[in-house]
Amino acid sequence: WELCRQADNLSFQFIGYVAEAKEAKKRTLLGGTALLLALYGLLAIPFKSLVQPFFVMTAVPFGIIGALVGHIIMGVTPSYLSIFGMLALAGVTVNDSLVMVDHVNKQLKKGMDLDQATRQAGKRRFRPILLTSLTTFLGLLPLMLERSLQAQFLIPMAISLGFGVIFATTITLYLIPCVLMTAAHFQEVCLRTKNWYWKPFRDQV
Repeated sequence: WELCRQADNLSFQFIGYVAEAKEAKKRTLLGGTALLLALYGLLAIPFKSLVQPFFVMTAVPFGIIGALVGHIIMGVTPSYLSIFGMLALAGVTVNDSLVMVDHVNKQLKKGMDLDQATRQAGKRRFRPILLTSLTTFLGLLPLMLERSLQAQFLIPMAISLGFGVIFATTITLYLIPCVLMTAAHFQEVCLRTKNWYWKPFRDQV
């Protein structure tokens, strides 16, 4: 490396595994960015909002944390297949948040206040959200416990999906109502601040 930097007639290039790893990293970053943009667009259309998709997607980082914790529990070193599992996990974790936020929106349209709507969403959507995540985890459990050589390549992806879904679901049941309430209170504070700021100008008029 130093010789190539000091001499003008020398050059170098990465080949083999190093070149493949660099290219795979680039494709993964592009794929992850495209995935998040696609998720945002698909959520923004039914919600008819540019803000609420962010509420739903707050579960994605916690799913990734759960996937990493799962690798520690299972004693498996993360690999590129683990990252692919995390990308797939992003599309799975938003389902639970989507169900809860959609229920809150329906109750708000019926005239219910936000506090009651979030409490009711937590109660009525607790069972379907929990059962969906548990069945997903149990379905992946045989693959995670498999010891055959053929399964070793897929185990990191299964761990990312299984543990990520469980962890994200647990967080979602508490996180989404808190995020919705915090956003509503923040909007109220901004509105009050705006009215307070413009009040002297209105009085002069």
